[in-house]
Amino acid sequence: MAQKITLSIPDLLHEKLKAWRASFNLSKMFQEALTDAIQKKEEFQKRFSKDYNMSEIIKRLKQEKLIWEKQYYKLGKEEGLRWAKTAHYEDLLYVVEFNDTYKLISDSKMSDYFNKIYHSSELAKHSGSTDHEQLFIEGWSDGILEFWNHVKEKL
Repeated sequence: MAQKITLSIPDLLHEKLKAWRASFNLSKMFQEALTDAIQKKEEFQKRFSKDYNMSEIIKRLKQEKLIWEKQYYKLGKEEGLRWAKTAHYEDLLYVVEFNDTYKLISDSKMSDYFNKIYHSSELAKHSGSTDHEQLFIEGWSDGILEFWNHVKEKL
């Protein structure tokens, strides 16, 4: 058996509804939207209910964090290798001999490059955290050093 309820909508929406009412099954639309909303709420509550073991959640999140960290490190390493392959010898030496890799980001010689990389990659997505940026820079530096160690004896 179905139950009737009354809904309120703004006047502007009601005016638009008049023009399209024949093409909508409002009861079905509302039922589907309400079913989805309730299902999301129930799933959310279930995640925090006694059915879930907190140690399992932490274990899962740790695994996801490792994957996330590897993604940014790998992205940085690939970009560092790409940069090293096209860098001039003087620039390559400059980066290899630079004392603090993290300060390269704001270094006058490298800041434009890093700004371009930041905005053209996934780094700009997570502006609230610096973990991914540090992982990217570590990977970037390792990619360059790996390249340098491979070519320096041949130069």
